Amino acid sequence: MLDRKLLRKEPQTVADAATAKNEKIDIQQWLDADRSKRELMLEIEALRKQRNTLSKTVSIKKRNGEDAEEEMQKSRNTGAELADLEQRVSEFNSRLSEMELSFPNIPDPDVPEGTEDNNVIVRSWGTIPEFSFQPKPHWDLMSKVFLPEAAGKIAGSNFILFRGWAARLQRTLISWMLDYHTQAGMDEVWAPFVARPESMTATAQLPKMDDDMYRIGHDNLYLVPTGEVPITNLYRDRLLEETDLPVRLCGYTPCFRREAGSYGKDNRGLNRVHQFEKVEMVRLEHPDRSEEAHLELLNHAAGMLEVLDIPYRILLLATGDLSFAAAKCYDIEIWSAGQEKWLEVSSVSNFRDFQARRGNMKYKPAGGGKPRLVHTLNGSGLALPRLIISLVENGQQPDGTIRLPKIIAERMGTDVIKP
Repeated sequence: MLDRKLLRKEPQTVADAATAKNEKIDIQQWLDADRSKRELMLEIEALRKQRNTLSKTVSIKKRNGEDAEEEMQKSRNTGAELADLEQRVSEFNSRLSEMELSFPNIPDPDVPEGTEDNNVIVRSWGTIPEFSFQPKPHWDLMSKVFLPEAAGKIAGSNFILFRGWAARLQRTLISWMLDYHTQAGMDEVWAPFVARPESMTATAQLPKMDDDMYRIGHDNLYLVPTGEVPITNLYRDRLLEETDLPVRLCGYTPCFRREAGSYGKDNRGLNRVHQFEKVEMVRLEHPDRSEEAHLELLNHAAGMLEVLDIPYRILLLATGDLSFAAAKCYDIEIWSAGQEKWLEVSSVSNFRDFQARRGNMKYKPAGGGKPRLVHTLNGSGLALPRLIISLVENGQQPDGTIRLPKIIAERMGTDVIKP
């Protein structure tokens, strides 16, 4: 959510940001409603002064034994008029808040303009593997342990069912990732896998992405689309001390997404599914360290891929590819040898104070003064399906076996998987 002072002073900036993100908003409607509300507040202030004056007059007349009925009636009428105006202000505030939930965050000045074609590759690492044979896609390599037809029978299309070594590999990766984060000083959180609408609104999944979410209708709950939701909301309506910052968290959750409108887009195998596993990194940071913290999160996630010896590249997303809530985002993509393309495995985002304002997350400055909004950041560390794709496809050998990275081989008890 954006600061109302910004909406009043720089409405064109807000409108331009929405256009850059391909969001449709009516900033003039908001300005008109805000102006009407402020005019009502001036009337309320005048009526309160009038009522105070009448109250003093009544007191003086009663003290002098004079009849004050006329002033008392005027005071009652003023009170009734005040109540009506205050109700109208409350209604305007509700309308303003509802409109504000549809206003996207403003991209940082250094975010490139344009669509995904204008994303900028800022860094790459590793060597794309070469093979003496035609590498296979993961759905062929995992045909005995990745069973989409069985998953479809249970839950419908585009769900995952792993057996055997694939199930164990996924569990091993989750455990290793959590250890990697906690050893770097993050506090592990095991959070609920469902969230109330208030939580989804605080992190800005609602109302924008309602159609993409799985809702539990009887209980008015949502299956979480990302660990960002429950972990960030741990600090909703919280007031921290400045010395509490930064708050560095990580946690595993399954992620549930209907992906409305995505059918037919890279759907084969593990590329795009309705439920996937992910370890999330979340950070609450002092505004002055927000940019530095963003790069720290990014480099931490990239470092995991270097340990796994997976080639990657980092893209700074353009405005048209930026999420509704993000001010700036880097995507990390990894190489898929069997499909010969790059796959996103992590998005590392800085939301500035956008989520904090929606979720009322603040800290008390050490030197005194009014509480300030924290900055929130998060990133995938990492998402499992595409990580498994890359490990399996890049690690395939001429004899059909799959060679594992050293750190995972140690945990699996073998450096080679024999499908």
